[in-house]
Amino acid sequence: MTRLGRPLLVGVAGVLTALLIGWLIAASFSRPAGPPEAQPTTSAAAPTPRDAERRIRAKLLYVSEDGQELATVDREVPFAEATADQARRLLEAELTAPPEPLVPAIPAGTRLRQVYVTDRGEAYVDFSRELITAHPGGSLNELLTVHAIVNVLTTNLPAITAVQVLVEGKEVETLAGHVDIRRPLRPRESEEKR
Repeated sequence: MTRLGRPLLVGVAGVLTALLIGWLIAASFSRPAGPPEAQPTTSAAAPTPRDAERRIRAKLLYVSEDGQELATVDREVPFAEATADQARRLLEAELTAPPEPLVPAIPAGTRLRQVYVTDRGEAYVDFSRELITAHPGGSLNELLTVHAIVNVLTTNLPAITAVQVLVEGKEVETLAGHVDIRRPLRPRESEEKR
């Protein structure tokens, strides 16, 4: 390389670097703002103001006074457009205190964590550990708890045909040792008192 060639090459490289930096700065200021990124939807989505005003009439299930069967109570429940969101609102209503002399089928202190609904109409409902740790036990009580959860969704939402109960995000064999809940369960009308 000649004596003049090396300084010329360094000068050209400097000019090109300066042009590249200038172009990057100009491009960043002239870029139009794009649409915001889409947010994933979940069953825990907050109701829109329009949804918050609407309500549906739902059949909730509680344990009868004699503790032998489920009794149906009609209540208004907040409306939700998506099936998973409506399932969440139904279960949240099911967790509230029933009118006397009925008692809750779901143990006190149990929280609903998440609800998922598949394209096949199977709902996966995830409860906190109190669903097991606070359960009173006994085969009839366990059966009433499971059927209250399954039937409140399948009765009020025809799009849901079966329900899988999860605890703390995991599949469990049973709540109290008597009812196998390792798969999605279909409704059973026989436990309801009409």
